[in-house]
Amino acid sequence: MLMNQKIGRTAHQDIDRIFKKLLPKRGMAERDGQIALAHRMLNAMLTGGIGLSDAGTGIGKTYAYLAAGAVFLRACAAMGKKPRPILVSTSSIALQSAVRDEYLPFLSDVLMEDGMITRPLLAAIRKGKSHYVCDERLKLRLTQISTSKKNPAATAALRSLRKCLDADEAEHLSGYDRERICVPHACDCQKKKCRYQRFLEDCESDLYQFQICNHNLLMADAIHRRTGLKPILPFPSAVIMDEAHKLPEVARQMFGTALEAGSIQSLIKTLRDERFVLASESLADLSAPLLDKMQRPFDEDARFTGFARLLALPVRSLLAIRDQLKGQLSPEGRRQLNAVASAALTLYEERPSMVRYVEQDDHGGTRLCATAFDLAAKLRSTLWGQSHPFLLTSGTLAVGRDFRRFKEETGLLTDSRVVESVSPSPFHYRKNCLLYLPHTPPRLDSERYFHELAEEIRQLLLASHGHGLVLFTSYAAMSAVKERLTELALPWPLMVMGRNAIHTTEAFRKHPGSVLMAAGAAWEGLDFSGDGVSMLIIPRLPFAHPDAIKEKEREKYPTLRAFIQSVVTPEMQIKLRQGFGRAIRTETDTCAVAVLDERASRTGRYFREMRAALPDMPLTSSINDVERFIHRVKSRDYFNETPA
Repeated sequence: MLMNQKIGRTAHQDIDRIFKKLLPKRGMAERDGQIALAHRMLNAMLTGGIGLSDAGTGIGKTYAYLAAGAVFLRACAAMGKKPRPILVSTSSIALQSAVRDEYLPFLSDVLMEDGMITRPLLAAIRKGKSHYVCDERLKLRLTQISTSKKNPAATAALRSLRKCLDADEAEHLSGYDRERICVPHACDCQKKKCRYQRFLEDCESDLYQFQICNHNLLMADAIHRRTGLKPILPFPSAVIMDEAHKLPEVARQMFGTALEAGSIQSLIKTLRDERFVLASESLADLSAPLLDKMQRPFDEDARFTGFARLLALPVRSLLAIRDQLKGQLSPEGRRQLNAVASAALTLYEERPSMVRYVEQDDHGGTRLCATAFDLAAKLRSTLWGQSHPFLLTSGTLAVGRDFRRFKEETGLLTDSRVVESVSPSPFHYRKNCLLYLPHTPPRLDSERYFHELAEEIRQLLLASHGHGLVLFTSYAAMSAVKERLTELALPWPLMVMGRNAIHTTEAFRKHPGSVLMAAGAAWEGLDFSGDGVSMLIIPRLPFAHPDAIKEKEREKYPTLRAFIQSVVTPEMQIKLRQGFGRAIRTETDTCAVAVLDERASRTGRYFREMRAALPDMPLTSSINDVERFIHRVKSRDYFNETPA
């Protein structure tokens, strides 16, 4: 999509006007980095490119891409193009809501007041069918419940949905009720009064200039278009992917399959509820060994081969049930059976084009997975084959200024449409951060490793007066250190993030000075601004655990060293940057960061790579320096905080 030069110049002038005049009038600081980022994003849109933007924390990328999008839509209108929405894709529900309810309304007010736009900028959040209310099913469910027996909060949640289409907005809605009131998979409702159908019609009109979804729905729409199925989303004028570093993970899900113990158990219950008792009991008996193994606490060293032989009997049972009950199950029961049988069969068969692996599920057990091996080729044909421009942005797309690893994973390495930009964070890391590397780090091969590690962590927490976040790469290591820290009797509450992440993080926020130990998704999923995290401790560099996917990828490289340099190390650096991002969330945050891995020490083999991944900041190996730093950057109130 090439705009003529005059319209392009006007569009870039609009960006300058927004960020240099209009937003400062509303109290927003003028930032050169943010303005330059918005110009680069707009230019990628105007030229039909694929813009990769590594935007550091605090640069203001959300306003940058929303302003660029609004100006781009204005330029499209000046060219007489048919109105089409901009799709904004992000993996964070909180960010989706913030874009719709905070960022975009504010920007819209500013542009309306200036006369740059003549009608407000509106956004709709798009989700899968299961998130929306079916009026007929809701009406039926409300007639079925007994208010005298049902939890009052759950009853109130159901009733609230008569005025709310999005089931996610109903607090206290039970999973049981959700399944019975959501829009069914095979929705063919033609009723004019159906709120869901009216919502879809609004989304296909030009009512919403921005439509917001998650990466999975965006990929599902692209797959539908590629395979000739009905599109889920309207054809866009441009696509903006925030948190784009998660695209490879989403591609593994969308071009693969997965099976959880809960899916098999739910099917067993459905068969029993629909009175196919023999089928239910047969599946339960033949699946018992597999379910038992899948429900045990996840083993980080587990391999798919340990589960493969246990799939044989469940697969045989599922295929027999599917054949025998053909046409007898309810539509939902048939869909459930087909989904579980298809996943189990795919996982059981060895297919050259697929890689099978295991990962931890949401309940601490094991999820069995398979995905297409050549995800880059899949993304090239499915996503990048579309003609509209793309913006992909995140704080961790590049290592330094090198996007090579991300482009390899996403099929963009040789795409001529790609333009790259790096916008460093404006935060003053040299003033507000201190990096600590111990003189003699705990050695992993020592019998006393966990004792030494726990003691090092204790000394650091004493220096920072608590207020600590300890990020582990292993749940087993976290458990071992937690046990020893408990014995050392720290003067602050010690919290461990398990399955109830929301409750744990809220408790951490409510207890100033407390210490939080976390692993897994916490490396990029936590956001604590202020003094809550004033000591970030990383016991081990976050190298990925070897798995089937990595073993398969290793085959593409001539030597192990080349594989480590091209894949393993860049992925570690990106993960380390994500973890570091938990330390400094605003311009005024201050934090000491400790990396205790012997490989990251001054003489360690990954010292240089560790330093290259992190912002430039002072380095020390003295606990006393850490204590002096904390006393220099913190107020007197910080030291008077007493955990409740």
